[in-house]
Amino acid sequence: MKNYYSLISKTFIYLLLNFFILSSSAKSAEQISFVSGIFNRTITIDLLDNLAKTGEAQGSLKNILKFSNQSPKDLANLLNQEFDLPLTITSKLMYSTIGEVIILRVAKIIYPIKIRDKSITVPAIRSGVIGGILIGNGKLSLIQFFKSYPNKTIAINIPALSKIINKVDSMSELIKFFSSSPLEGIKKDTG
Repeated sequence: MKNYYSLISKTFIYLLLNFFILSSSAKSAEQISFVSGIFNRTITIDLLDNLAKTGEAQGSLKNILKFSNQSPKDLANLLNQEFDLPLTITSKLMYSTIGEVIILRVAKIIYPIKIRDKSITVPAIRSGVIGGILIGNGKLSLIQFFKSYPNKTIAINIPALSKIINKVDSMSELIKFFSSSPLEGIKKDTG
């Protein structure tokens, strides 16, 4: 019973902190900049949000998808794919040793534009995840993450992303690995 009340109080404090962090002067992301060496192409989060809602690409996003031979419908599905992520367990994972390693790897791909310092990138990713989970009521999608990211422009390093994609056979295997391995130990700790 004592662990139950401890868990409730920790969750309440964490939610309260996130409320103040998310409602502070920090703005959410407005654009994504795809970076590859000297190449840099920026699109707005609004264009991605519209694609996620309608399945139709507009403006510069339409041109980028046409040029890269990508289907707007496939990208919309990727942006909307939701993952059940309990807030308490996800928070514990992100602040664990393995969570730190995962976030540092992600921070090589996604970071605030022109800032690659881990003292900035790691909290930004954590904030994007927690804010996205709050928006999604316990579920996280890529579009919710982007909307919750606390920097005006998100940089996505294309070569680093390509390396990771080449190492991972499929997104479902990666999700299966992370949801079954580290989360099981954390679930036991919170039970």
